[in-house]
Amino acid sequence: MTLRIYGLDKCSTCVKTRNWLDRHKVVYEFVDYRRDPVAAATLKAWAHAVGGWDKLVNRSGMTWRNLPATRKMPASDAEWTLLIREYPALVRRPVAVTDDGSVHLGFRNNSYCSLFGES
Repeated sequence: MTLRIYGLDKCSTCVKTRNWLDRHKVVYEFVDYRRDPVAAATLKAWAHAVGGWDKLVNRSGMTWRNLPATRKMPASDAEWTLLIREYPALVRRPVAVTDDGSVHLGFRNNSYCSLFGES
């Protein structure tokens, strides 16, 4: 299985995820999407795959809470993608994309054991 992990280099959850993958000898590529921004079409595809922008965006984080109220109501895919391009930390982390195109958000040990097996 080909696995690409998108996140932020210094994010503690991304570090924990990468450590888990390394311990379980799962081969992956890590992409820091602050350094290598994700295309708008890819963000839209992720949002669709996970059930919408509300699932893709972390509304409990400081980045969201510090946004002006006027920025918290994007009305279109284009507005969402612009907001995320400006504030990449809004995306739930990490985003795991497998070679079959499935998209998985966040890290939970049990979920990763189910996805990648215990090796």
